[in-house]
Amino acid sequence: MEFRKRIEELLNEFLETRKDLFLIDLKISTGDDITVILDGDNGVSLQDCLDASRAIEFNMDREEHDFSLQVMSAGLSEPLSSPRQFTKNIGRYIEVLLHNTSEVEGELTKVDEEKITLLLRYRKPKDIGKGKVDVEEEKEIPYSEIKKALVVIKF
Repeated sequence: MEFRKRIEELLNEFLETRKDLFLIDLKISTGDDITVILDGDNGVSLQDCLDASRAIEFNMDREEHDFSLQVMSAGLSEPLSSPRQFTKNIGRYIEVLLHNTSEVEGELTKVDEEKITLLLRYRKPKDIGKGKVDVEEEKEIPYSEIKKALVVIKF
């Protein structure tokens, strides 16, 4: 069996036993350095990473195929890529870079299979007179328009 297919098979078998975890990325370099990035509905613990690592490593023969393996959680610096990740971050502020190079930042309020909804809060000049007025509006963004989405860290 091809090396990559075997790793994917073992990883999928592990994820079947842990429905709260899901795969973000699997990279295998030409030197057979394996990097697995996981996320979970309730986060990913060190034990989760160890369990995933063991599920792969204990079922591979290093005599047959030498490799290195890293299993890690998707950190805050990792872009959001799946509806499940977006759902997990409802209520947080995210910054979305669109394919047309514009950027939108707002509070993630809704997620479905086709799009996300952000609540945008900003100030704009009054229509009549001087001064500014606070505005809140919802903006729906289809996944097809999203180039990159990151959680905004605020202190």
